[in-house]
Amino acid sequence: MKILVPVKRVIDYNVKPRVKADGTGVDLANVKMSMNPFDEIAVEEAIRIKEAGKAEEIVAVSVGPAKAQDTLRTALAMGADRAILIETDTEVEPLAVAKILKAIVAEENPGLVILGKQAIDDDSNQTGQMLAALLGRPQGTFASKVEIDGDHVAVTREVDGGLETVKLALPAIVTTDLRLNEPRYASLPNIMKAKKKQLDVKTAADYGVDIAPRLKTLKVSEPPVRVAGVKVADVDALVTKLKELGVA
Repeated sequence: MKILVPVKRVIDYNVKPRVKADGTGVDLANVKMSMNPFDEIAVEEAIRIKEAGKAEEIVAVSVGPAKAQDTLRTALAMGADRAILIETDTEVEPLAVAKILKAIVAEENPGLVILGKQAIDDDSNQTGQMLAALLGRPQGTFASKVEIDGDHVAVTREVDGGLETVKLALPAIVTTDLRLNEPRYASLPNIMKAKKKQLDVKTAADYGVDIAPRLKTLKVSEPPVRVAGVKVADVDALVTKLKELGVA
């Protein structure tokens, strides 16, 4: 079985994003970028499936600027076998990404597509579901456990009431949650080996996909500053204060 793992280049989760002065977006100048954490979990899970002898090849794919090659090299250093970059400097919306992935799936014919449930930059949580709908394949979202069993995959997913396990016929789409695994660090020898692994660069036009944006960002702004708390002497003072604030 072949596994396809889409990954996205985003602002590193340790970095606090800065909004541009004109409010048109997030400032990416001189900001550390890295692989989306949920996608990193997806890469790790694909590697574990391969190490268990239930997959033969892992293909990482990314849609983004030329610098996204660094993100793909990280996936290759972790253990992916080869990579595909759909190069574009345009901000690509989830539906366009799903359409590109659909075309890649038709070309690569993977038995499993495993990707992060959402990207931490836009938090859309849409690409996996849209891809499953476009392909007409079963989907298991928010996976906290993935088990391959012959021509099926059992996905334990987190729901409001606890855990739910669904059994999907392969080929299928799985999106990963935080508690699925702990991604490994790429060793120096593997980082060096990753430089020699195959990385193909293509464009959306090669797959006949229109990536023109359908949404327009009107304004981006910082969240409101939290007001400092106050101390009160007793319960009566607390009730009085709550009434002043209009919450009691």
